Amino acid sequence: MERLEPLLFSALLSSNFLVSSVVFSAISRVQRAPYMDEIFHVPQAQRYCDGRFSEATCTFRRIMSALTLASFPLLYFFSFLYYTDAGSTFFILFTYLMCLYGSHSIAACLGFCAFMFRQTNIVWIIFCAGSVVAQKLTEAWKIDSLKKRDEKTVILNSTVEIKKIVRFLLEYVLSFNNLKGLIFLTWPYIILVVGFLLFVSLNGGIVIGDRTNHEISLNFPQLFYFFSFTLVFSLPHLLSPHKIITFLSSVKKQPLFYLFLVVVSLLLIWKFTYIHKFLLADNRHYTFYVWKNIFQRHELIKYMLVPGYIFAVWTFIETLKSKSIFWNLAFFICLAAATVPQKLLEFRYFIVPYLIFRLNIPMPLGFKILAELAVYSVLNVLTVYLFLYKTFQWPGSEEVHRFMW
Repeated sequence: MERLEPLLFSALLSSNFLVSSVVFSAISRVQRAPYMDEIFHVPQAQRYCDGRFSEATCTFRRIMSALTLASFPLLYFFSFLYYTDAGSTFFILFTYLMCLYGSHSIAACLGFCAFMFRQTNIVWIIFCAGSVVAQKLTEAWKIDSLKKRDEKTVILNSTVEIKKIVRFLLEYVLSFNNLKGLIFLTWPYIILVVGFLLFVSLNGGIVIGDRTNHEISLNFPQLFYFFSFTLVFSLPHLLSPHKIITFLSSVKKQPLFYLFLVVVSLLLIWKFTYIHKFLLADNRHYTFYVWKNIFQRHELIKYMLVPGYIFAVWTFIETLKSKSIFWNLAFFICLAAATVPQKLLEFRYFIVPYLIFRLNIPMPLGFKILAELAVYSVLNVLTVYLFLYKTFQWPGSEEVHRFMW
């Protein structure tokens, strides 16, 4: 089997590359002119190339898992168009990989490349630094627990545990030696963050280009949309009869806690739901139909979805239980920072946090990976088919439009 793995790996990737080449050729053949945001990206790249910078060894499951993630529908589709998602995601994941290897200077250089693709990637560069800090905190927590003869796993299941963690964090960061050690470890990322703050100051904001359509808001329901998005795309891993029973049992044991979550969720949806004009007007994107056919059916629909949101959050957290509480804390803070300020519901904004989540869950069983790959493949076929063959025109316009994520 070990001898077959390299051959199998090569065969699968070669097949994937061949299919992708055919799809790329088909899309390029029918869509000769720049499409949608490509209209803005192509001239930027041309100016960049002109030098006008101021203007512009594996197991089978691991093999299949890598192939599946390479087929993730949103990333797969936008690899065939001149969008920033492929390059942005590549450099962020490369940054994260080098961070995990402990090559933080290299990671920071790659993070700079990611930042040049998309300025909001600074959040995931900070996450890389946060994961380094989380590792040190976890090590210190274990030592502290041993000293107190407390070998319990850190689980947020009571106020006592929360108080312990808060007290530990305060004691740790208020120690000059600890703080100095963390700065010494993360200085390459700190330089990037300082550079980012300087950029924001000189640029007058984070947005480059059309600022009127990229307004910052406290759109807290974006978190609910992301968790729902993750539940749908990770269905084989996150949904099972056992998980549903466990969730209902948890609700039964802690009814007041879940009632509190429901009330908070309802308030966040009531006071902080923002609807971008593109979401209501641009019928080329799938999000337009999601919003029209679900959220616009009735004013109460957005509130009725709260139980589903809470289940999505619960199963998301349960799946990441293998990670330390400090890693989870860093991830959730960065997730909120990356999604909440976005006024527009745009699935592309979920690509990086989704992949980081997916890469950090325990290695799934083979049949679950195959089920996931099957779902991705069906979605990719449908998306490419709709884009290529189901074109339409807006009234009073001769331009051909296509459906896309």
